[in-house]
Amino acid sequence: MIDFYFHATPNSMKVAVLLQELELPFALKPVDIFKGEQHMAAFKAINPNAKVPAIVDDGTIVFDSHAILLYLAGKHGAFLPEVRTEYATMLSWLQLVATGLSPFSGQAIHFMHYAPETLPYAINRYRKEVERHYAVFDEHLGRSRYLAGEAYSIADMALWGWAASAGFIFGADGLAVYPNVERFMSQMAARPAIQRALEMKAAHNFKHEFDAESRKAMFPQNEQQAA
Repeated sequence: MIDFYFHATPNSMKVAVLLQELELPFALKPVDIFKGEQHMAAFKAINPNAKVPAIVDDGTIVFDSHAILLYLAGKHGAFLPEVRTEYATMLSWLQLVATGLSPFSGQAIHFMHYAPETLPYAINRYRKEVERHYAVFDEHLGRSRYLAGEAYSIADMALWGWAASAGFIFGADGLAVYPNVERFMSQMAARPAIQRALEMKAAHNFKHEFDAESRKAMFPQNEQQAA
């Protein structure tokens, strides 16, 4: 049995989709990051970096969303291309999400919604990098059904995790200026595993208010500097 430590974040949702696609039994362990539960000793014994997601698979601990995707897909022999060149393509796009789209999206959302003061330079810097990354994905998906070609893979689950939150950056327009990514997201939305993952997310009532407690829990280093 897998214990899945989860909050309704893009990185957690990537793993939720893979667990649903694999139809593996798992016990959901909610971690309310707005309440600071990621800093509790019991969770930090699983992930010393105090971030979700993490899993414990019959005693084996894996943390960081892309590590979990690679671990589970490799263990179960699914959603990884078998042809070496296609596997290399999948790995390249998977890591572009990890090192590009994910951190720049996170920083854009931070400075647009959570920073205590408005910093136009930071907002422009991170939003423009998010736009640039989506343009790269859009051009590629104009030539390819999925990121690795015709085969659905964990790279697609990784992209979906962040693209599903694009509205926090682009507002009501969402991904409209990236038609190939938008097509990809519509295609993903039809998958039963995606629907089950979203139902699981909706079933858990995490704290939503971003108050002083949440700010301290989410950004403790900033609080220490301000003290």
